[in-house]
Amino acid sequence: MLMLAGCGSKHAGDANLAAHGSAEAPSHAERAVGVASVKPTPGDGVTGVVLPDTEALTVHDPVGRNYPIWVALPADYAAHPQQRYPVLYVTDALYSFPLVRSLRNLVSQHGVNLEDFILVGLPPQQGLTSKQSRSRDYTPSAPVRHAPDDFSAEEYGGAAHYRDFLATTVLPMIDARYRTDPARRAFAGHSYGGLFGAYVLVTRPELFHTYILSSPSLWYDDHVIDRFERDYANDHRALRAQVLLSVGSYETFGPGPRYFHQNNMLLHNRDFAQRLRSRHYEGLKVETSIIDGEDHFTVYPTVLTRALIEIFPGTGPYVSG
Repeated sequence: MLMLAGCGSKHAGDANLAAHGSAEAPSHAERAVGVASVKPTPGDGVTGVVLPDTEALTVHDPVGRNYPIWVALPADYAAHPQQRYPVLYVTDALYSFPLVRSLRNLVSQHGVNLEDFILVGLPPQQGLTSKQSRSRDYTPSAPVRHAPDDFSAEEYGGAAHYRDFLATTVLPMIDARYRTDPARRAFAGHSYGGLFGAYVLVTRPELFHTYILSSPSLWYDDHVIDRFERDYANDHRALRAQVLLSVGSYETFGPGPRYFHQNNMLLHNRDFAQRLRSRHYEGLKVETSIIDGEDHFTVYPTVLTRALIEIFPGTGPYVSG
């Protein structure tokens, strides 16, 4: 289940995006092959799907929270005991972890198209829904509410704590437990996850070498991210990072149902990229892209596929089937 609460807009973004199934109403395909007749009942003790080459860890936050941490290792990790691997951390892991793992395994073609890398997923805090956890952990401030239905989660503004929790606890644990290359640590986030990545970029950029920011919610709290960037610029001349900033072509104002009606995220992304470039930060590389034909809910798989090919190129030459 994916819940992208408060992502593209303050109101419509609070809706949950979820996939629902019904054991009582089999699909046309199921009826055609007779699958419905063998569906398990709740008492059958059927186990869930397990993804190979993965581990599920639990990490304790000293303030009293427990977080699952999911790790997907390259298939031949054990066969190369001397090799160190780049690491990609993904927010909203309920959705992004299986997605990126599948993309990596399909596109890689045994290292020809993609270099092997370790994937680390960051799911919600144990005991909280995705909306509750991400609304608090991925946002850098308590938002200004202009209407009663603005920002419907219980808590916001915990990004600084979550950033420091990753820096002091999660990242060192992953580096100690696995054969990582800390100099090649990448981050990927979409919507609120992208906002969190932008916040880390302009507060503690050294945590990651590469930032994949997909449709970041830069509109959040009256563009509070701009204030954090200005504060960073006042004290720093260097920002050593590669930034891949992407947005779907429908994430702007338009007449159709796939367009936004409150936030022009194409404009926000363009302005943020221009601001970063105008600083002439030492070591900063910013790339922007508009993914044609995609909206806020459909753009992320394409963004990730293109980004993986760019930041983790394989031995080549590229093969496409």
